[in-house]
Amino acid sequence: MGARALILPGGESTTISKGLVRHELVKPIQEFAGAGGAILGTCAGAILLSRISRNHPVPTLGLIDVEAERNAYGTQLDSFVAPADKDCGDSWSGMDCVFIRAPRLSEPGPDVEVHVRVDGEPVLVREGRCWACTFHPELTDDLRVHEALLAC
Repeated sequence: MGARALILPGGESTTISKGLVRHELVKPIQEFAGAGGAILGTCAGAILLSRISRNHPVPTLGLIDVEAERNAYGTQLDSFVAPADKDCGDSWSGMDCVFIRAPRLSEPGPDVEVHVRVDGEPVLVREGRCWACTFHPELTDDLRVHEALLAC
């Protein structure tokens, strides 16, 4: 049995994007998604999954119909933790979101579902089996984002 899911982690989106091109991974990742593989992109990974990136743009995979603005919340020193908005539904109630030099997602297309918002801004979106998360769920003990990835 092959991989069921792939995670594109946080980090520096320029470096990751260049690595995907250099190691010829763009097409295999797009084919994995096209064949029904589930993908989660967190922070820089969310940028890479978007249709386009802004603020020193990088090449993206175009797997989620959303725009990503790099470093939208400021520098590393501007990192913060915020609760998910209360109207996100019971599935996401009480979730704390850790933002580190995070991107902002905007202009979601008609097939993009917004699952979590913080201060009204989409921070966890899904299109098909691809998820983009502008925060770092791996830095908390809350497993809901990873469970949702494996359940889809």
